[in-house]
Amino acid sequence: MRFSSFIYLVGQGLHNMRANRLMTFASMGVLTVCMLLIGTAFLLGVNIDYMVDYLGDQNFVVAYLEQGTTEEERAQVEASLGGMAGVGGITYNSPEDVLQEYSGMLSQYTNLESVFANDNPFLANYEVTLTDVGQMEAVVAQLGALPHILRVNAPLAVQQLFLSLQKVITYGSYGLVAVLGLVSMVVINNTIRITVFARRREIGIMKLVGATNGFIRFPFFVEGTASGLLSAVLASGIVCGGYYYLCQWYAEHPTNLTEMFGGELVPLSQVWYLIVGTFVVFGFVLCGIGTATSIRKHLNV
Repeated sequence: MRFSSFIYLVGQGLHNMRANRLMTFASMGVLTVCMLLIGTAFLLGVNIDYMVDYLGDQNFVVAYLEQGTTEEERAQVEASLGGMAGVGGITYNSPEDVLQEYSGMLSQYTNLESVFANDNPFLANYEVTLTDVGQMEAVVAQLGALPHILRVNAPLAVQQLFLSLQKVITYGSYGLVAVLGLVSMVVINNTIRITVFARRREIGIMKLVGATNGFIRFPFFVEGTASGLLSAVLASGIVCGGYYYLCQWYAEHPTNLTEMFGGELVPLSQVWYLIVGTFVVFGFVLCGIGTATSIRKHLNV
């Protein structure tokens, strides 16, 4: 195709958008609404998944040392913990540290430091944070096998709950995105077919005067692509803009519930390119290619 022909056909496609603006607005409106629904479902799933991950990361394992463990033995335990797979960090708490912590928590009721000044009943322990909460059960088994470890406290039931909840939410949210995407494809395809059907006489006349199939298709392709990309830009602006202000509002109005879930939403900087990229591809494929292929049966004149 010559460049002059390309420019002419692009101009024809843009002209057709203006000439058939009612159907153009209708297809753009349907596509934009579908993108808004998909974007909302995606952001909801991402944030719920993030909150579940945050809650899961708050779980840690406490390994208690046997009473009377020497400094040399403690150093051996600490070396074993540092080289253990799945361990992200360790914090040592001496019996005095534990007593001070509980004394501060119960300071309104009693002074534990004076009560246990000569006989501290608390055990030294290591708080072990995990790189992956899914490895908790394996890490607990390794900790229990170490010498000089008396017992290990781990919220295994809570960990299983978090993992199950995360799977349900992940599959549910992205399943919803897939369903909405499929529904959007059906609705938009039907809208495109109606648009093409309304202009079947125009297509027939062009075919009768000798226009090639590619010459007829290309302006429709340009028209559909332009409509899809404009819809993508509009939907991206609405979704990203609305999410930006939601993140600000969420951060400026903290509650006990929001703090429990990490105090913030997933930053827009981490998801905007996924939203925009998906919308652009979605609009291009559905409107551009969909419009060009929908006129196939009308080319048989």
